[in-house]
Amino acid sequence: MTDLMTSISPALDQGLERLGLELALPARRQLIEYLALITRWNRVYNLTAVRDPADMLSQHLLDSLAVVQSLRRHLSHAGSADQTTARKVRVLDVGSGAGLPGVVLSIVEPHWEVTCVDAVAKKASFIRQVSAELGLLHLQAQHARVEDLPAQPGYDIVTSRAFASLADFVSLTAHLLNSQGSWMAMKGRVPEDELADLPAGVEVFHVEPLKVPSLEAQRCLVWMRKRPS
Repeated sequence: MTDLMTSISPALDQGLERLGLELALPARRQLIEYLALITRWNRVYNLTAVRDPADMLSQHLLDSLAVVQSLRRHLSHAGSADQTTARKVRVLDVGSGAGLPGVVLSIVEPHWEVTCVDAVAKKASFIRQVSAELGLLHLQAQHARVEDLPAQPGYDIVTSRAFASLADFVSLTAHLLNSQGSWMAMKGRVPEDELADLPAGVEVFHVEPLKVPSLEAQRCLVWMRKRPS
């Protein structure tokens, strides 16, 4: 852990600066500890095809951190992020895998209620272990097919990262999104064909390009919501 902290911390700090994110030292340490846990578990459970910690930093951590500012702005405009209210922001990360972006969001915004769901038991077990070891009190994992999750209460944000086509993503999770909630799909290139295939009851209100530090590949966020009935 100490060697990893020494080698990765400068690149993480630089990435956070380029993203305009200010994180306290405890949160930065949790991100490194999370990366160390992925590295350790990956030797046995194959959580991700990415093996090198430096590549994990750019392809996983920074890729997930790149959505934070956009998500904060959206929730602020939607009136969901007021920490003085009793209602907490509820986020569902679908097909979470090793916990991306759900675990990262839980570290950066520990007051949010983040649920990671994955159909693979070992991945849900890993996220539970991360929650316990890092003390993320509002992070939980569900081993389930997302379409089998109960509908209540609804989530403010349902997100995914390389989970499925946009049409499948919204169709499988529509029952989990509250009436004022939004889907936030993390994609590579703008998926024009997928946008054209969305069901009639879903509207796209924003497609936002993302710039991930140290990653040349294209990234974007597709924001969607239910059309008013």
